[in-house]
Amino acid sequence: MDVLDAMARRRSLRRYSGEPVPQVLLDRILEAGLRSASGRSRRPWELIVVRDRAMLDDLAECREQGAGMLTGADAAIVVVADPTLADTWVEDCSIVMANMQLEAAASGVGSCWIQGRLRQAADGRSTHEFVANLLKVPAPYQLEAILSLGMPEVEAPRRPFDEALLGKVHWETF
Repeated sequence: MDVLDAMARRRSLRRYSGEPVPQVLLDRILEAGLRSASGRSRRPWELIVVRDRAMLDDLAECREQGAGMLTGADAAIVVVADPTLADTWVEDCSIVMANMQLEAAASGVGSCWIQGRLRQAADGRSTHEFVANLLKVPAPYQLEAILSLGMPEVEAPRRPFDEALLGKVHWETF
């Protein structure tokens, strides 16, 4: 599968079959994240893999809404970064997340990006505080996002390219 095909197949999947994600596929997803570009190759990010069922259930409470799919996920990858290492940490973490989502799609694994930065947990704390406390993330690391992973309950169809998007391309000047 080439990159454009993976992009066409990528969906935010929130329902999973319950079948475990094979370790070889999880390793590929992690490698895709670790191969990500970063500003001046600083790589300020760290990845925390969570597969423990009770921890995934607890992690599902990290947002007021939008993280409930973790209760049915087989794994989550929490992406944090040390902002003192690069002022591009948000962008760098976003590249990691996008690369992992593309590899998940190419590997037939369902995924969903759960935004953490600038979000609130149901208990009133910031999502960062909630996750940092739960997973023992040390300062100065900051949470960017969590990637929920599981084998899809149903196969998502390939999305056709929307030709109207070509109107967003400008040549030479805006």
